[in-house]
Amino acid sequence: MNPNIESLYQLAKKPTRTIIGLMSGTSLDGLDIALCEISGAAKNTTVSLKEFQTISYSDDIKHEIRNVFAKKNIDFHHLALLNEWIGILHANMINDCLKKWKISSSEIDLIASHGQTVMHLPKILHQQSKFTNATLQIGDGDHIAVHTGIITISDFRQKHLAAGGEGAPLAVYGDYFIFGNTEENRIMLNLGGIGNFTFLPKDQNPELVFVTDTGTGNTLIDAFVQHHFPELSFDKDAEIARKGKVNQALLFALKDHTFFKEPYPKTTGPELFNLDYIYEAMQQSKTPQIDIEDVVATLTRFSAETAAEAILDAVSKSESKTDDYIIYFSGGGAHNPLLMEYLKELLPYSFKNTDGLGITGDAKEAILFAVLANETVSGCPTNFGSKKGIPSITMGKISFPS
Repeated sequence: MNPNIESLYQLAKKPTRTIIGLMSGTSLDGLDIALCEISGAAKNTTVSLKEFQTISYSDDIKHEIRNVFAKKNIDFHHLALLNEWIGILHANMINDCLKKWKISSSEIDLIASHGQTVMHLPKILHQQSKFTNATLQIGDGDHIAVHTGIITISDFRQKHLAAGGEGAPLAVYGDYFIFGNTEENRIMLNLGGIGNFTFLPKDQNPELVFVTDTGTGNTLIDAFVQHHFPELSFDKDAEIARKGKVNQALLFALKDHTFFKEPYPKTTGPELFNLDYIYEAMQQSKTPQIDIEDVVATLTRFSAETAAEAILDAVSKSESKTDDYIIYFSGGGAHNPLLMEYLKELLPYSFKNTDGLGITGDAKEAILFAVLANETVSGCPTNFGSKKGIPSITMGKISFPS
């Protein structure tokens, strides 16, 4: 037997696996690295977070990625170079963390790498009949495996596409396995660059689980702030938005897009929600001269209203017989106090952060990809039924270090 296959076989039989989960989102703020101990699989999964760190991307790294990020026309040579470069970059970040944590690479069973998304094209966005849904993450898994000496599982989204999904949101699988609960109906709301949520009914029937993107989370706020305040990466503590007021005409124009008329579930990204989207809405609403602070305030309200409306729509159509829901929030948007105030105003539910469930919100997505890698080697597909958006599959491509 190939020794790599033998190693994979042996670690799949272990009762507990040590897995590093990686996540770098559309906000391009950096790489989340979560060191997890994971036991069991599927609904018997238990996770213990041992270490966590976010390594910020330098301005140079952000610049290189933005040269291809969510752009229709790019330098293809640059994209090819970035695929390997990001893989090696992420590997070096992992090695630095292991050194800091005083942990040997031999103590790690697997790395789960989400990669860096540079393009997300569901069919509702590209609207080309002969092509299916598409998405692209770079940061080659073979390079991570070779440069760390650790078996790496990556490129999770391609199986989701192949099975008829849109490649996102993948959080639903980990959400169901580690957050499903018989005591309460839970809505796991993630406010990253794009907003999404998973509905987890307390009867834990996987066929009633629901997941969708809601629209923009932080991406429009961040893009607009970065454009007008180059020294800032985001609207810290909503300081800019609080100086402005919501412009109702602009808000209406922002919401007046076919994406919001498409049935749930659906996915999106900065390919749609970008600076051009904002300026087109400003032209449409005849608000090109309003104050910067008013625009940021309106974008914040836009993210809140579209998320709230998606949740209310899903709840109204659910087969759950109760309106007793608890929203567990995570992601960068959870640190925006004005966005959270708006959501609490718009939704008649209790709000808690995921820290109370033993998973810090900032680490949640990296942990969920560690859970997906655990399923790759030791799980079996859970039957989520035939509903759109949650294929009953395991995901990930395996890269050996030698």
